[in-house]
Amino acid sequence: MAALELVWFRNDLRCRDQSALAHAREQGPVVAVYCFCPGQLVRHGVGGNRVAFLLRCLTALRTQLDDLGIPLKVLDCGTFDAVPKALLGLARATAARRLWFNDEYPVNERLRDRAVEDAFIAAGLDVVRGSDTVIRAPGTVLTQAGTPYTVFTPFRRRWLEGIRPEDVSPRPRPRRQTRPDISSDDIPELPNGCDVHAPAAMWPGGETEALKRLERFVDGALDDYRDQRDFPAMEGTSTLSPWLSVGAVSPRQCLHAALVCNDGRLDGGSAGATTWITELIWREFYRHVTAAFPHVSMGRAFRREYDAVRWREDAEQFDAWREGRTGYPLVDAAMRQLAQTGWMHNRLRMVVAMFLSKNLLLDWRRGEAHFMERLVDGDFASNNGGWQWSASTGTDAAPYFRVFNPVTQSRRFDPDGRFIRRYVPELAALDPPHLHAPWKARGVALEYPGPLVDAAASRRRAIDAFRALGG
Repeated sequence: MAALELVWFRNDLRCRDQSALAHAREQGPVVAVYCFCPGQLVRHGVGGNRVAFLLRCLTALRTQLDDLGIPLKVLDCGTFDAVPKALLGLARATAARRLWFNDEYPVNERLRDRAVEDAFIAAGLDVVRGSDTVIRAPGTVLTQAGTPYTVFTPFRRRWLEGIRPEDVSPRPRPRRQTRPDISSDDIPELPNGCDVHAPAAMWPGGETEALKRLERFVDGALDDYRDQRDFPAMEGTSTLSPWLSVGAVSPRQCLHAALVCNDGRLDGGSAGATTWITELIWREFYRHVTAAFPHVSMGRAFRREYDAVRWREDAEQFDAWREGRTGYPLVDAAMRQLAQTGWMHNRLRMVVAMFLSKNLLLDWRRGEAHFMERLVDGDFASNNGGWQWSASTGTDAAPYFRVFNPVTQSRRFDPDGRFIRRYVPELAALDPPHLHAPWKARGVALEYPGPLVDAAASRRRAIDAFRALGG
C-alpha cells in the first residue's frame, strides 16, 4: 500500500473545501487526526457550550470521513505541550510520510504549530502547511509600505482588489479511498466541569447542517440582509458563526454562495449580498490583526496606551450585567439570550460590550472572557476584535467618545419590543414607549430593577477616563 498522508484537523472540521485534506488526498491515502486538548480549552477560557458543539461537529466529521474510507484518530493531549510528541508518535505508528495542516493565528496556536513542525523535521518527516480559516492569508493584504492594515476600510479595499479566481472556488470533497487497516477512534466525552446551557437541538454539529443553513440564508434572508441584520427580533442574519468558528463551513464557501446570488459581483448589485461580504471581510481583518500583532492574544489592548485606563472594580455591577439585571431592557434581553442559547445577535454584542466598558467602566477583558465562557461560537479573533472595538482600545476602534445609549438602541432596533418581551417577560405588559425605559412607567408595579447607572452621567465618566490619558 502507498505511504500514508497524515491530515491534522483543527478548526477546519469539514471534508468539502478543506485544502489540507484535498491536497493530501491527491498524494495518496489519508489518515485524519484530531488532538483534543481539554486542559488548553480551560486555559483559553472556552466554555462548555462551545466544547459540546465542537464535539458534535467532531462526531459528524468522523461520519463524513468514514464514508470516504478515511479513519479518524483522536489524541487526548491535555494541553498544547503534548501535541508534538503525540502527533509524531501517530505518524510513526501509521508509517505516515507527511503531516498536513492549515494555519491558525493566535500566539499559543502558532507556538504549538512551530513545535510540531520542528519535531517532524527533526524526525525526517515532511510538514505541509496551508491557510484555510481565511480566504486571504495574513501577510497577503498589506499597505503600500508593506505593513499590516490597522483600519478596516482600506483593508477591505485592498482585500477586494487582490481576490483571485481560486479564492472564490471551493474545493470539492475528495474522492473515496480504500480504507487502510486503521480504526477510527471514539469521540471524547464532554469533560467534567463543562457547564452547558445552549440547547443541542438549536446547534446541530457538522458540515451538512452548516451547508443547509448557508443555502437557506442565501435563498432567503440575504437580499434583505443590509436592512434587517440589526434587528434582533428578525431572522435577518445567517447564524453561521458557530459553524464558521470550528470550520464546519469555510469562509470561501460563504463567499462563493454570496457571489452566486450576486451575479459574481464582490461589490455592487445586491446590497444584502455586498453587506454580508463585508462582514466576511471583517472576520478576515480580525484574523490578520491577530497574526500581525501578537500582543492582542496576551490580554493586552491593541492600542497600548489604553492599557492604562483606570477600569473600575465592582463585582455587583458585573454580576448584574452578566445576569441581565441592569435595568436597561435591551441589554438585559441580550444577556439573557446569551445565557439561554449560547449565542447573541451581533448588534447586541456591541450594545452590551459598550455598556460594560463605557457605562459601567468595567474592564472589557472581563466581558471578553464571559463571552468566551458562554458563546457556542466563541472565536478568539472575532471576540477580541469586537470587544476592543466597543471598548475603544482596539484597531479601527470606535472613538472613545462614542457610547451607545441603551435606550436609543432599544427604540431603534427593537421598536415594538418583540425581542425584549421574549427574554424579559416581566416587561411584556408594557407598551413600547415605556418598554424601552420602564422606570418612566408611573403607577405600574414591576418585578424589574431600576437602571443600574444613569446613561448620560456614566457616558461622561467614561469619556473623562479616556481623556485623562490624553486620548
